[in-house]
Amino acid sequence: MAKEEIQYVWSDKKRTLFGLPLSFTRYFLTETKFITRRGLLSLEEDELELYKVVDKKMQLSFWQRIFGCGTIVLYVKDTDTPVKEVLSVKAPRRVAQLIDKYVDQQRDRYHIRGRDMMGATHQDYYDENDDDMMEDDADYDDAE
Repeated sequence: MAKEEIQYVWSDKKRTLFGLPLSFTRYFLTETKFITRRGLLSLEEDELELYKVVDKKMQLSFWQRIFGCGTIVLYVKDTDTPVKEVLSVKAPRRVAQLIDKYVDQQRDRYHIRGRDMMGATHQDYYDENDDDMMEDDADYDDAE
């Protein structure tokens, strides 16, 4: 039986001094997951499902911009990794666009929208407006 190989859409290493990939941290993007692998002899791997990404931001320090690098910060609805920093990668704008593309595809696949990820419930909304609803009912009673 042949070993099933993972199809990576993008991969890169964390860049260090002068934008060189001299790190043992590697990033992989598939169509469904973002994977971070750290280590040389002992490996630590962290995966996050792309449909759980709520927001992202890009940080471009002066030195990173000089060498064409940047950091992407992903905010995720995940218990073990709520904030994922993709440190110092080449072409961060292109990578952020790729992440957006596959996040949107996965959300469409699972029929998830941003409001589904926020955690607000109908009860929270109802409690906030409870007094307004009571006043409206009183106005209605007066009209009868």
